[in-house]
Amino acid sequence: MGPETILWAGLPADQQEAALRRPSMAGDAAMTEAVSSIVEQVRVSGDTAIREFTAKFDRVELADFRVSDDEIRAAEKELTDNAITAIDLAIANVRCFHEAQLTAPISIETMPGFRCQRISHPIDAVGLYVPAGTAPLPSTAIMLAVPAVIASCPTCILCTPPRLDGRADSAVLVAASRAGVRDIFKIGGAQAIAAMAYGTKTVPKVYKIFGPGNAWVTLAKSLVSVDPAGAAIDMLAGPSEVLVIADASASADIVAADLLSQAEHGVDSQVLLVTTSASLAGEVEQAVETQLKELTRADIARQALANSRVIIVDDLDKAIEISNRYAPEHLILQCESAGERLTDIRNAGSVFLGQWTPESAGDYCSGTNHVLPTHGFARACSGLSTDQFLRSMTVQELTTEGLVAIGNTVIELAELEGLDGHAAAVRRSLGAVS
Repeated sequence: MGPETILWAGLPADQQEAALRRPSMAGDAAMTEAVSSIVEQVRVSGDTAIREFTAKFDRVELADFRVSDDEIRAAEKELTDNAITAIDLAIANVRCFHEAQLTAPISIETMPGFRCQRISHPIDAVGLYVPAGTAPLPSTAIMLAVPAVIASCPTCILCTPPRLDGRADSAVLVAASRAGVRDIFKIGGAQAIAAMAYGTKTVPKVYKIFGPGNAWVTLAKSLVSVDPAGAAIDMLAGPSEVLVIADASASADIVAADLLSQAEHGVDSQVLLVTTSASLAGEVEQAVETQLKELTRADIARQALANSRVIIVDDLDKAIEISNRYAPEHLILQCESAGERLTDIRNAGSVFLGQWTPESAGDYCSGTNHVLPTHGFARACSGLSTDQFLRSMTVQELTTEGLVAIGNTVIELAELEGLDGHAAAVRRSLGAVS
């Protein structure tokens, strides 16, 4: 079953909403109970619980979760020279873009005798999660590790599920280690999130957890993020999604390939084509069917296409309006003068301009980060960046001149709020000046 084709003009509001509805991310009550139990058991029993869950879910018994230097060296020997070169190039580009995101401290005098500063420090301990469900993701190891290393987080650990042979995926290990992460653990799923959030004898406790995962991982991240004893998280990432805006000038083959590159991620992925050309829409649907035959993950992509839509609109302005309303994780502009349309784009995780910019380039090695807000969260959230591995604090320092100049203002505002103690604190300081 392919994507449903929808004519947008004249569509009632409720049907418009239905056309842009995503597959549900919510787990059922049984999943919530199971994940809660995993998190609690790891919190209480630590490594013992992790071993039990690793045997149960990953079907392998491990005496030691930590990846040794010997295992990393063996992993490098398993990869071809071309694979290592590709990993190194991706790391270099991601590092180049993310180093540019570092900002200088701020120190300004807001008025004479009143100096305010903003300074940043790396988060003391961060945890990175790299899933390996239906496919290993060395690219995610790069996207997480590079900004963490740039930020110089003192403790940076990475968890990724073990294979049946008891080793972690070789490409993930090589990508993570070459990006600068040394502490890698073979732990997957909700138990990995709990281990990083609470710490065990083997796994250090972290203050913030980064990285995508399946519904179990996402639910575990949600649970630990609301526990004061747990850990903060980057975002709640849902299934992958892409929206392509295309006009009659677009290549049907290229549009179809971009749609399928996201559809193959998982059966709950969603791809949308919004086009001004009915003929292009038909050509794309035919190209999708043809290209599906060439994909090893065609069955997964077909199921994802059942959640997908082809929307035909009157003009590009309407297409962009729909995109801003949907707020896609990935937005591809396959139209004439695509760059000129960028100023109209408000809500998107990452934008890909023109025929020669496949979404896959951003997934792997253009330099931008592929950990992005999904499920419409791009309306308010940004993709992963270096500053998320830093914490900023403000500093203020008043001279006597500054205190005298601002004191009465503070007292007046405090009294407006009925906070006598605030006003009294300033009066006492002013009294000490005189």
